[in-house]
Amino acid sequence: MFESAADISSILSIDIGLLIGLLVLTQLLDPARSGDRILLGTATGALLVTYAVWRWHDTLPAPSFTMQAWWQYLFFALEALAIAYTLMSIIILFRSIDRSGQADAAQRVMEQAGIYPAVDVFICTYDEPLEILERSILTALALDYPNFTVWVLDDTRRGWLREYCEDAGACYITRASNEHAKAGNLNNALAVTAARTNAPVIMVLDADFAPRPNFLRRTVALLASPQVAVVQTPQFYHNPDPIQHNLTATQSWVDDQRFFFDIFQPAKDAWGCAFCVGTAFVVRRDRLIEIGGFPDQTVTEDIHLTYALLAKGYETWWLNERLSAGLAAEGLPEYVTQRARWCLGTVQLALLRDGPLLGRGFSLIQRWQYLHGILNWLCKPFLVMLLVAPSVYWFADIPAFEADYLSFLRYGVPALLGQMIYMAWASRSRTLPLFMEATHAIAAFAISATLISAAVKPFGRPFKITNKGGDRSEPTTQWKFAALFGFISFGSAASIIWAFVSPSGASEISPLDYFNLLWAGVAMVIAFIAFLVCFEPGRGEILFDVDEATHLASGDKVVPGLLTALSMSSAQVCCQVAESRPSGLVPGPVWLHLNSLGWIGAEISDYNKLTIGLRLRPNAAQRKALAVRLFGLLDGNVASTASIRGTIAATIRKGLRGGS
Repeated sequence: MFESAADISSILSIDIGLLIGLLVLTQLLDPARSGDRILLGTATGALLVTYAVWRWHDTLPAPSFTMQAWWQYLFFALEALAIAYTLMSIIILFRSIDRSGQADAAQRVMEQAGIYPAVDVFICTYDEPLEILERSILTALALDYPNFTVWVLDDTRRGWLREYCEDAGACYITRASNEHAKAGNLNNALAVTAARTNAPVIMVLDADFAPRPNFLRRTVALLASPQVAVVQTPQFYHNPDPIQHNLTATQSWVDDQRFFFDIFQPAKDAWGCAFCVGTAFVVRRDRLIEIGGFPDQTVTEDIHLTYALLAKGYETWWLNERLSAGLAAEGLPEYVTQRARWCLGTVQLALLRDGPLLGRGFSLIQRWQYLHGILNWLCKPFLVMLLVAPSVYWFADIPAFEADYLSFLRYGVPALLGQMIYMAWASRSRTLPLFMEATHAIAAFAISATLISAAVKPFGRPFKITNKGGDRSEPTTQWKFAALFGFISFGSAASIIWAFVSPSGASEISPLDYFNLLWAGVAMVIAFIAFLVCFEPGRGEILFDVDEATHLASGDKVVPGLLTALSMSSAQVCCQVAESRPSGLVPGPVWLHLNSLGWIGAEISDYNKLTIGLRLRPNAAQRKALAVRLFGLLDGNVASTASIRGTIAATIRKGLRGGS
């Protein structure tokens, strides 16, 4: 069916021509246009289908009960799932919708009529420290909306938090137990508030998420449409996630959810299948009551909420605007735990009798979209096998599939080029080859273990929260992860060496050997990037970039300057005195003037030719105003698009420092 591979020069000329053609198309086509996405997506899909058929037809052995046959068929089955997921993703991305125009119109109608539905703001908390909670509470209290009540839902029954809420002006709710985790906490608040405010709209925030002042004005009016039950906004983060931070690539690499939030959810929304993601959303109380409250049968009450509403004919709309920001997982264990929980919850929902695969009331498209979500997790074991397959070949003499490098150059490389280029183009530079695979590899082993355990016991496992906050100033090495990825990287490198020095090896390298040598090199790079991520530098307080005229005062001396960075406890100021260093501004007590906050007490902590570092000493009122300003108005210093040069440079620097 497929022609034998020709000489390498002709194959490379075809691959290079294809590469140039795809790159030219990305310059001529606009990912914002549906027709352009369909054109390039169809071309990419054709390359993937051709590869998949070649794999099935030419690279699998005759069925038998040998270890080699089992290994190759298992590998192909998992690879087929990954290909199916990619093809489904391409089709989903054919569509997209931007609801900002609808939000504009709905907001105008609401404001012109002067009718603002009452809102109960639920802030869910479990054991987070005050330094995290105050951001959410204070920014919620500062919402620019005339009719709302802030409720702090404390699932650890802390007396000091009750007192803090009373002082700040928020209401406090707790309960006797932690039954059903977050969903139970929300349902308890739903019952308590029904007897007091009974607001028709509920806004849900996680404890680390700070809303912008216009959040309710942008979202609540969209709920006036009778079919809309939830309006969900994307998650943004003030801080880098562990991959960005640990690779020191905060300014050049994006968090792994940016593609999902910025590109995939608007696409799913266009299909009528966007879903709730657990925080920074509003929901109608009457629709919640109709389905019996927040669903609590799974550990992911958010996506479960959307599908429970879809079964009743109601929709979740995605408003793709930056209306809040929170904390990404700060450590590697928390990062992995979070994704394993998402995987488990998605599987649990699929198994429910009233879920989107087995239940009634769902359209074919809605079931298909949920299957796409399931495949996202079922693909992760393929990544595990992708990393270990070269070592298995070289040390156990069991290939993952029978192919020489010429055949793979002819049928495999075009599919890889098409997929990588299309995804980078469609995502608007939110993906990078190898780095995206390394990012997914970090959690792939834990997710694979979760899938295996879920096959045996899908329900009854405890809800695992993502710990945030606390002192993370000291460098940490995640030795278990480091040992795992170090072993894989070393094994891939050793297999390359073994190919040339093995006493039992052939005198010449075969085409199949060449193919596995190339494969081992790719696996080694991916695993080594993941290995570097396991060495976590210490984290300091979140520092925001600012550009604001200011003044420093000490005694009777006042000096103008430029405020360049600001946090809850520190600031950096560039001014002339940094060069001249007059006696009036030596290390010691000073005053810093901030717009809208006035003069704040401070102390000079660092002094060089360019900047003066300050430790701030705000009073209670100033601290509240500072929290609202920083976390409710400013953006964190985290990249929103990826830079291949910056990411590679950061990774090389990390490697040269020995992971530190």
